[in-house]
Amino acid sequence: MRAAVYARDRMMRIVDRPLVPPGPGEVQIAVAYVGICGTDLHIRHGAMDDRVPHPAVLGHEASGTVAAVGDDVPADLVGQQVTVMPLRWCGECAACRSGHAHVCQKLRVVGVDLPGAMQERWTVPAELVVPLPEDLPLREGALVEPTAVAVHDVRRAGLQPGEATVVVGAGPIGLLIARVAQAADAEVVLVEPDPHRRTVAERIGLTALDPSATDVRSFVRDWTGGAGVPIAFEVSGAEAGMRTAVDVLGVRGRLVVVAIHPLPIPVDLNQVFLRELTVLGARVYTRRDFEDAVQMVRDGTVPAEALISDVMDLRDVSVAFDRLESGGNAVKVLIDCQSG
Repeated sequence: MRAAVYARDRMMRIVDRPLVPPGPGEVQIAVAYVGICGTDLHIRHGAMDDRVPHPAVLGHEASGTVAAVGDDVPADLVGQQVTVMPLRWCGECAACRSGHAHVCQKLRVVGVDLPGAMQERWTVPAELVVPLPEDLPLREGALVEPTAVAVHDVRRAGLQPGEATVVVGAGPIGLLIARVAQAADAEVVLVEPDPHRRTVAERIGLTALDPSATDVRSFVRDWTGGAGVPIAFEVSGAEAGMRTAVDVLGVRGRLVVVAIHPLPIPVDLNQVFLRELTVLGARVYTRRDFEDAVQMVRDGTVPAEALISDVMDLRDVSVAFDRLESGGNAVKVLIDCQSG
């Protein structure tokens, strides 16, 4: 069985591993496609070496077909198209006991803390498996996990129909947040400096502003009659993006922090005080978010296929990482784990 492993120093290599049958309560998946996400890029850069085991199989945005099941798992799951909700929580900490297991104080993420999907066969606990409809192409099924992130972010924002919303950053998650918010009847504007990402946004029915050519604050002022927007999602991970997200908010606006900010950045807390802003963190998702995401991808609310820039063989995993990291015309790059 082939697997792509991260071996530190930006190295990704293909290794052969023995195929071990699933144990009790486990499901073995023949992985079809795996998406590369920003967290995977952070890992490859060495930013998470103190957390990630080595060598590590990455990947948590996946789709595939159940190939085998262990004891205590229904045999009729074999052949089912599935994705995986890649979260393991303890069930005992204060967060778990209060009903927020997705932000467990001891949370482990499959594909980060535990072996992920960039392999031909992937064995996971059965409770993590989420069925996919048989009529959903597995390429699109690989985008359910990032869509679940967007569903959770919009739900966390408490978005109401008709609310003007700014999404700062039109990477995959920003684009998905914008489409999920749009589906909830929000009026949505994206802010994104990259011309290709703006083109993708416009292709899927979104309005995208170039901050180098448009005074975003003035645009929002005119758009909202001077009020500012009720919701801004910060998805860029950049100091300038955070500044924009705060600037466009109106009185009692909600700032939803989605991006990972590896280093502390300045935030104008005086504006938080003056406008009574609310700052919300939004991390991963719940099972409900995941199941809603399946339906949104299936019914086309999320145009998954339009976000896929490239599909590359497992053996070319290093090239695939380089392709995404180089920017250019890449939004979402998938790894085909059964090819080659």
